[in-house]
Amino acid sequence: MMNKKLDLVKSCVRDIPDFPKPGILFRDITPILSNAAANVALLDLLEEQAKSFHVDGILGVESRGFLYGQALAIRMNVPFYLARKKGKLPAEILQASYDLEYGSATLEVHKDSIPLGANILVHDDILATGGTAEAASKLVELSGANVSGFLFIIRLLALRGQERLPYTSASVIDY
Repeated sequence: MMNKKLDLVKSCVRDIPDFPKPGILFRDITPILSNAAANVALLDLLEEQAKSFHVDGILGVESRGFLYGQALAIRMNVPFYLARKKGKLPAEILQASYDLEYGSATLEVHKDSIPLGANILVHDDILATGGTAEAASKLVELSGANVSGFLFIIRLLALRGQERLPYTSASVIDY
C-alpha cells in the first residue's frame, strides 16, 4: 500500500531545469496540490514518518512548509508554528540568517510562539544544501525548545544538506 502511495506522489513531482537559475534542477511539488489523491497519499506518508519523532509541535518553513506542515499538525493534534521570511511577522521576533545555493535569506519566528521545552519537528518541502533547515532549527533552539528532528517531502542527497543538520532527518522521497 505504501509503495502505491509513494509511486503516486513521485509521479506528481515535476522537474524544472534551470530554475531559479541556470544549473539548478528544481523539484516542483505544486502538481501534487492539484491531485486530491496525491495530497492524501503525501499526508499519509508524512504522518507515518512523523510517528518516529517525539512531537509536541511542528514548525513549518515558509512557504511550502506551511502547506503540509499545518495539515500534518492537525492530523497529529499538535500546534503548528510559522517560520516566516524576514519582515512578515508583526510581533517581537527571533531570527536566523542562512545561505542558499542561489542567495541568502533570514527566517523569523514570533519570540513567544514556541513553548519552552517543547519538542518541535521542523518541516519543509525540500532539503537541498541544508541552510534553511539549519536556520529553522536555530530558531527552535533560540525559543528554548528542542528540535526533535526534520521532516521533508524531498531530500536532494547529492547536495549533502543532511550533513549540516545536527538532528535526525526523514523524507518521503530521496533523489
